[in-house]
Amino acid sequence: MFKNMFKSGCFVRTAHVILTWLTTLVLFLHNTDLRRCQERGDLLHPVMFSALVLLSVLLYFTVSLMDPGFVLSDDDTKGSSVVSDEELEKMIPVEQSSLKQRRCGFCFLLQPMRARHCRTCQRCVRRFDHHCPWIDNCVGERNHRWFLLYLCVQFAAVCWALQAAWSGVVFASSWQQWFSRNGFLLGAIGVTGVFSVVVLLLLCIHLYLASANTTTWEFMSRHRIAYLKHRDSEENPFDRGVVCNLWDFFCVCGTVAWERIYSRHASGTL
Repeated sequence: MFKNMFKSGCFVRTAHVILTWLTTLVLFLHNTDLRRCQERGDLLHPVMFSALVLLSVLLYFTVSLMDPGFVLSDDDTKGSSVVSDEELEKMIPVEQSSLKQRRCGFCFLLQPMRARHCRTCQRCVRRFDHHCPWIDNCVGERNHRWFLLYLCVQFAAVCWALQAAWSGVVFASSWQQWFSRNGFLLGAIGVTGVFSVVVLLLLCIHLYLASANTTTWEFMSRHRIAYLKHRDSEENPFDRGVVCNLWDFFCVCGTVAWERIYSRHASGTL
């Protein structure tokens, strides 16, 4: 999990953490709702807010550092309980020749359905969604649900921070005094405002993708994907309905043989 900590994403992660805790510090040093609660001895809201911020940071590092679902080589799967590429290939019906796994043109591994090679990570990722520069990691089969959970927690934290920052803004007799007294709070409002909009958009997009059992890559590049480009534009062979899709997304762990689901759907439409 921690092998990627000190690579290129170290600067991004450090900047994220510093910005998060600097904004939190500004909220507690100014006369905001959080500071007033603290001064009255009502520690419930300050403690809950701090715990929410800490949880968001922990989830950020979890999503950033964990394996997103890298396709393992034959050497990696030897002596382990991981299903090998050959075993997955045997699950594919013989008559469905179009479903045969192909070798990646970059890392030369057998590439399961819905996997894609990430040129940034230089690895193939199962159920590839996208490479996120914010976390400097891919979002794939293993960490997509954690990425969505992180977005939920982060959105709650930035909205609360935005409300707290606004509550601390004070009036002054001149613009110069007003900016002088509220400068740091205005910076906090700017940061939390931008983050709240970005996180809300990402949250809505990924909730939709999860409910439809599709990915950003499949949604944006459908016309270039072999197993989708010959199907109707509204047809998704992996869609089992909103409830089942969300259940599978959040509750089903482990590697999924998407070839079997695809072939069952194809057989049902014949």
